[in-house]
Amino acid sequence: MAEHNKDILILGAGLCGLTLAYRLQQAGKAVRVLEARQRIGGRMETIAAKDGTPIEMGATWLGEKHTALTALLDELNIGITGQYLSDRAIYEPLSTSPPQLVQLPANDAPSYRIDGGSSRLINELASRLAPATVLCGQKAHTIEFSASGVVVKTEAEEFTADIVVSTLPPQLLVQSIAMVPELPEELTSLAMHTQTWMGQSIKFGFSFSEPFWRSPRLSGTLFSNVGPVNEMYDHSRDGDGYYGLKGFLSGAYASVDQEGRKAVILQQLRKYYGAAIDQYTDYQDRVWSTEAETFLNSGIGLLPHQNNGHAQYRQLFAGDRLFIAGSETADQFPGYMDGAVRSATWVFDQLRQ
Repeated sequence: MAEHNKDILILGAGLCGLTLAYRLQQAGKAVRVLEARQRIGGRMETIAAKDGTPIEMGATWLGEKHTALTALLDELNIGITGQYLSDRAIYEPLSTSPPQLVQLPANDAPSYRIDGGSSRLINELASRLAPATVLCGQKAHTIEFSASGVVVKTEAEEFTADIVVSTLPPQLLVQSIAMVPELPEELTSLAMHTQTWMGQSIKFGFSFSEPFWRSPRLSGTLFSNVGPVNEMYDHSRDGDGYYGLKGFLSGAYASVDQEGRKAVILQQLRKYYGAAIDQYTDYQDRVWSTEAETFLNSGIGLLPHQNNGHAQYRQLFAGDRLFIAGSETADQFPGYMDGAVRSATWVFDQLRQ
């Protein structure tokens, strides 16, 4: 296993990469994080609407079972707030039937959100790293392995290390980075058939000055078999006076521009809310399939979470110089924020030995 005092390069400044860097620096390890984007956070991104309402474009919810994530939040003194959920929802089963207001069963597994937004966790982790640990705008295109170490080549520079840890989605890793020598075909095939969490999702959010949907005959919770919006939830932060709705739009609208996406969403929501929906103060969305640092279309149809958590990812590769980490690789809750933290913890346990 890896020896002490190794120089470690981490690819990706998302939750897994930053958690791992934080743990490694706590243990006195030399570590750098290379991030292709000009921002940190990966698939965790909280956008402030024009009125200040925080809207999550990426990872949002956690549950009581996500103990690795909640332990990290506790350590960083970051609280959580229960997701507002009324006892009713708008349900649209068929295009030939009117939408219904249905009663929801008691929720035995409540969802929570991170106080201040998901990006608060990202920013807190980054603030605890040594200066210049994270280098943005460093998109790796080649990794060369040898008996003496690792060379990671980006579009701007070359970096040397003893160990490299990829926290990129496995499919993106093998699509976008050339390995010298090549990785085993069994591994690359597995990676190409591993679904990327949120890779083809479109998330949208509206902000409002008042939560009109909380009236007795409405709800901010929506389930529709008709679409193009198939799910939507109350996205307010009541204590701060911020009110919003956030949902998921059919991935078929990835090629439509933002104004076009907003138009089809509003057209659907007017069926339930009438003119009140047009009183929004801001609209934001994120088409994750067009984020090249997250997803590249492979043309391979995959099921949700397909091959997430596969045991092969918890092996070492390239002469024990390469770890493949990230949310998709975790042995528990892969494809979730908790999985990203667990994956970071697993790599850290190997590297601190």
